[in-house]
Order: sequence, then C-alpha cells, then structure tokens
Amino acid sequence: MNQTRTKVGVLIEADYYEKEIAFYREFFPAEGMDLHFMSRLWGQEQLVFHGHEDKTPFTCTESFEAIDDAMLDEFGAIIIPAGYVADRLRYTEDIHKLPPAVEFMQRAFARPHIIKGIICHGLWLLAPVPELVKGRKVVVHNNLLGDAKNMAAVYVDQDVVVDNDLITARTGDCHQAFAETILKHIREKH
Repeated sequence: MNQTRTKVGVLIEADYYEKEIAFYREFFPAEGMDLHFMSRLWGQEQLVFHGHEDKTPFTCTESFEAIDDAMLDEFGAIIIPAGYVADRLRYTEDIHKLPPAVEFMQRAFARPHIIKGIICHGLWLLAPVPELVKGRKVVVHNNLLGDAKNMAAVYVDQDVVVDNDLITARTGDCHQAFAETILKHIREKH
C-alpha cells in the first residue's frame, strides 16, 4: 500500500490572485492536507508578497530551494497558481541556467506520484522546459493559448483538464473545481 501523501505545496510570489490563495488556505487544511506555501526567499527568513487585485500581503517562510528529494517525495501535489506568480518565479540571474523554480518543477514532474497542478497563467513557469507538457492535455488562460501550442501541449477547451498526474485549469476563478479535482486525485493515488 502506498503511503498517504498529505502535503500540498503551492508556489507563491507577488501579484498572486487573492481569492485563489485565500481559498487554498481554508480548503486544503479543512480536508486534512498539510499545506505549504513556498517561494524563492533569496536567503531571507521570510518575504512578504502582495496580491494582484487588492495588494493583500502574504508572508512566505518556506523556500522550495530548501526541499531535498526525500522531502519532495512527501508531497501529494505541487501547485503553480494563477496571477503572475509563474512569471515572477521564472527569473534567473544566469541566462545559461534554468530558474530555480523551473528546476524544482522538473523534479516534481519526474515523480508521477505528485500531482502537478497548473492554473491560469501558471504554464509560463514551464516555458523553459516545454518537454514537460509536450503532447499532454492542458487548459490555460485564453492569453496563453499560443504558449501552450508553442510548447506542443494539447489544448482542451474545458475549465479543468486532467492528464494523469497533470491537472490544469483555465482561470483563477476555477480555483475551487481545480482544488477539488487535485484533492480527489491525491486521494485516488494514495
């Protein structure tokens, strides 16, 4: 029997969609999930990010850069949220190296037991590694349709799309159906 993986990781950065993040903060813990918001902390103990609409502050104290392989294996899902989180996290100081958040997602994609959840503009984070979604069914925000096609993903015109361990959703406003689908698949896998 597989061990139950109740950890859910959500990447966070500035310009996040407040309604989505607020929903996750309530929903996943209420369902017995151990919720972790992670970002690149740049050597700081914490960073405060502000939301896109209301500029709501969010304090992040966990870095995905500190998660080794054994720790990553404890997660049931890793979520790239809506808003501009993905764009902020795809920055790299060295253009010859992948951004740390992209490397983190590569490691998550290498683990089929981890559900990879990508909503709205989240696909931006995978632009440097299109092979991760090549040939996979996805839905994205209408603004990213060209990006999905350029990454050779298979666009499906639905609010939430499941392709095995990859779950995508059209917009941040689909966050409830997206989160419920992720939870269902975590429970089915474990």
